[in-house]
Amino acid sequence: MGQTNLPQFFHHDDYFIDEKIGFLKFSNAYKVFDGQGQQIGNITQQVPFFHKILRLLLSKAIFPFTLNIVDANEQVVASIDRGWTFWMSKIKISDANGVVIGGIKQKFQFMKPLFHITDANEQVLAEIKGDWKAWNFNIVDGSGRELGTISKKWAGALREAFTTADKYRVNIAKECPEDVNKMAIVAAAITIDMVLKEGKN
Repeated sequence: MGQTNLPQFFHHDDYFIDEKIGFLKFSNAYKVFDGQGQQIGNITQQVPFFHKILRLLLSKAIFPFTLNIVDANEQVVASIDRGWTFWMSKIKISDANGVVIGGIKQKFQFMKPLFHITDANEQVLAEIKGDWKAWNFNIVDGSGRELGTISKKWAGALREAFTTADKYRVNIAKECPEDVNKMAIVAAAITIDMVLKEGKN
């Protein structure tokens, strides 16, 4: 895996994602906390005005979207982009300079979401697979080694604060190398709720 100077945002192993409720829900927004409960960033969605109008008439599942991952200094550290889609989503992940570092490919699997996380050359780094209703996902590499989990189950200081349906935890295994591929894996994992929601009618 290629080495890179990772933004500080991606040096964590625990990410707690908390959805912010907005008026009319034309766009999604989430706060991101570390394992100590300190806010380390936000995830925001950019929706052009004419898309907001069209969303009143058409399924939002076909619309393009851009999700920006912003650190505590309000600097964009990564972006998730999907174009217009009429079947399975194909999504690119870019770094702060707009360089594509990976992607997310939604794969068909009956009744259960399955996503491939790819590197810049579209080689599969990992899979996100699991149970949508239970909100319990595993992130595994090609050999089946677990690289992380996405769930609503945790203990510790944040247990009482994070109990509703729109909050979840992403835990990245310490064995996951600190490189550009971890950046792609974290970016995909912490935005998966938004990706799934945007893919629903």
